Amino acid sequence: MKKFFFVLSRPVVWSYKFLRSGLTVLSNLLFLGLIALVLIAALYTPQVHVPMGSALLLALEGDIVEQRSSIDPVTKLLNRLIDGRLQEKIFLQDMLDAIRAAGDDQRIKLLLINTNRMGTVSLDQIRTIGAAIEAFKRTGKKVIAMSDSFNQAQYYLASWADKIYLHPMGAVTIRGFSVFRLYARELIDKLAINFHVFRVGTFKSAVEPLLRDNMSPEEKEDFSLWLGKLWNLYCDDIAQHRKLDKQVFIDNVNQLVAQLGSVGGDRAQLALVTGLVDGLKSHQEMDALLRREVGTAPGKEEFNAIGLQDYLSTITPSYTDSQGKKELIGIITASGNILPGDGAAGQIGAADLVKHIRKARQDTRVKAIVLRLVTGGGSAFASELIREELAAAKKDGKIVVISMGAMAASGGYWLAADADAIVAAPTTLTGSIGIFGAIPTVEKTLAQVGLHGDGIGTTDIALFGNLAAPISPEEASALQMDVERGYHQFIDIVAQGRHMPGAQVEKLAEGRVWDGATALELGLVDRLGDLQDAVDEAAKRAKVPAKNGYFIELTPDNYLERFSQLIEQPAEALMARIWPSALVPASLRQPLAEHLDVFQLGNDPRGIYSHCLLPLSALSFQ
Repeated sequence: MKKFFFVLSRPVVWSYKFLRSGLTVLSNLLFLGLIALVLIAALYTPQVHVPMGSALLLALEGDIVEQRSSIDPVTKLLNRLIDGRLQEKIFLQDMLDAIRAAGDDQRIKLLLINTNRMGTVSLDQIRTIGAAIEAFKRTGKKVIAMSDSFNQAQYYLASWADKIYLHPMGAVTIRGFSVFRLYARELIDKLAINFHVFRVGTFKSAVEPLLRDNMSPEEKEDFSLWLGKLWNLYCDDIAQHRKLDKQVFIDNVNQLVAQLGSVGGDRAQLALVTGLVDGLKSHQEMDALLRREVGTAPGKEEFNAIGLQDYLSTITPSYTDSQGKKELIGIITASGNILPGDGAAGQIGAADLVKHIRKARQDTRVKAIVLRLVTGGGSAFASELIREELAAAKKDGKIVVISMGAMAASGGYWLAADADAIVAAPTTLTGSIGIFGAIPTVEKTLAQVGLHGDGIGTTDIALFGNLAAPISPEEASALQMDVERGYHQFIDIVAQGRHMPGAQVEKLAEGRVWDGATALELGLVDRLGDLQDAVDEAAKRAKVPAKNGYFIELTPDNYLERFSQLIEQPAEALMARIWPSALVPASLRQPLAEHLDVFQLGNDPRGIYSHCLLPLSALSFQ
């Protein structure tokens, strides 16, 4: 009997051994394949041919950003295999490099800009791209812009082109600029939350959405000044590029209904008759026009063109080559709310930024540091940590230059004030020198569901900071003194850094926001310009060639750390998960996300913030 069972069991055992060894071999093969894929992605660079007489096609898909995202090698390879469709953001410097290189490239005959899927972009970024386009045009080459429809950001970029073409079913939508914010006073009352706000500054309106249901007169006054200047600059540029009368252009915007009526409601025709576009063309007509301009691609029926990503693989990116250079200008980019710790994607973590600055500070080749900054501020403590590290770099003999992007206000100005030079765009929103604290207590909310708190402590202040208990007059006084002390510290930092009397700084402070051009007049910044101008300024002061600029990057210790960077998401990504697109309109998703992001600032050790809290999404520019 035993022999019988032994004979029967042999096939089962053999099958098990075969399967086990087979699965082991399969898993090993998969593992080796993954390693090979990583090596290929890291080492393989496909050869790209640039056809003679071709167009450089800037088909802009996604938001334009100034901080390159970390992408692992496998993702890079997959992104390339599917023609860049995983890429949702466009690195601004890549665009500038491509346009500038194409101007000197005899193989490139024409620059074609397609804005159909262009995402969020700021005024200063478009003007920087526009300057690169102007340089391209000075080589005698043509620029064409096309789109199915243009919003006002897309059209602003297109206005630098020699010719603009619109689909016959499209439109050019220009409404003017506005600021629209969400105010939560009634909601907070319905939730029975007590928001205790402590602030300094007549114009420090950051916390008004918690205190009011509408915009205060002071806030309207502040916003209207810089908003009008930005709109005026936009109109000046459009009128100049399109050779239009500025006042006629503004009147046409204001008289939209009457203008539409004059063309039977045809928005494309309206864009044509008002001189905003040069022609209305279907996709087929546009293809035919481009084939006449640049011919047909070899072996294909499409017009002769090369895409942005392919063209970038044929050139050396700016600020990436440090080999053989004994002196460098270290460039660091940072954007988002300022928080203690490392922060997540889309945020400025003080610890992370300090590491970048320290890396530049400890590199003996780095003679100057240029910090490219886009932020509305955040934690006062985190801002101070960054300022202290920049001050240490100056003490070590480094030149420090701040380059301000779309916004560098409140905590952003706090950390910038000590720099050797501050360079802002005319459209930069800066200043907002002020401090606030906002502490919610939920004793009324708990009482509504039958929960009540009580307690005892060993001192008169032992229960301070308990969110389930009301704030006593003594605690409120202490918090207000903290805020006022922070405000005076801010004033002193600006006065010392900008070499101004404290009384003069106080007149510019109180939370007031200034556009870059006005900030220059007031002495809050040193010159107007973009990142390249900031590098030039640093080069001049440090006596280092401007071509020696170099991006300072931190290499993650391992792929687990890189993976953690990819999955960490700010409130905007959280919003996408909590409230699906179908439930929240696109126009509200970003403002809600940025308001939610404010609550992540709660880890400031003293609860004191220097934050403009004017999210760029509140500025209707797109």
